[in-house]
Amino acid sequence: METVKAQITDFLNKCEELKNCKFIMATTKIKDLLKSIVNSSELYELFNTVATGFDYPAVKQRCFIEGSRCKVVLPDTVGERLAFIFCLLVEFDRNEINFNAFLQKYYPKDGSFYSSYHLFCDEVIGSLENIICDVYSRELEEQEPVCIPERAESAVSVNQAIDNGQNGMALILINAEKDAVSSSELSQEDKEAALIILNALENAVKVYDISLIQSLSCGYNYFVLYTNFVSGSVSDLIDELGNLVG
Repeated sequence: METVKAQITDFLNKCEELKNCKFIMATTKIKDLLKSIVNSSELYELFNTVATGFDYPAVKQRCFIEGSRCKVVLPDTVGERLAFIFCLLVEFDRNEINFNAFLQKYYPKDGSFYSSYHLFCDEVIGSLENIICDVYSRELEEQEPVCIPERAESAVSVNQAIDNGQNGMALILINAEKDAVSSSELSQEDKEAALIILNALENAVKVYDISLIQSLSCGYNYFVLYTNFVSGSVSDLIDELGNLVG
């Protein structure tokens, strides 16, 4: 049994380790930070909630400011900011965005990686810490917080998937696809069929059931071909699921 306060404190400690580590250790500390989210039942539910329906590609396009001086502008709302930072860290962990190149482009400061890295940490990781501290201010102030159950056994598989940098983005894209289906002009029957597949796919990804992920991915591919429904997220979703099962 682990208290909410202990879970949040561990996460905040991982943030501080990331902020204060040597630049060469940054990607390792990012992985540790992501693992602390998955190992916390409280934070896992929080990030899962904010990621539901979150359109990361669209928000990233809005937040990555290009021009004579490139910069990153974090989303205004708390939910979008949490989801955006989480997705960004997952991309660093998977090396889908090269961290060094990202710092040089969006956080340039006196030409050194060291200065750029600490500017990034102050703005992005510092913002993440502040939000979590605000959300859990009561729990952090408690002297003897109430214990909560540890995550179910299936969380071990989720942790393994995130540890490989492969799970978080898939869940986000599945939720984006569900949102696209729900707001589409598909018939009610087709919507229900799609959501049955996507809900099952989400559960399979959470427990990292590779064979089931493969079967359901194939099923959803056929659904897309049959209905000719192509959302803005489906291509990324299929690619991500392919990466997940290797």
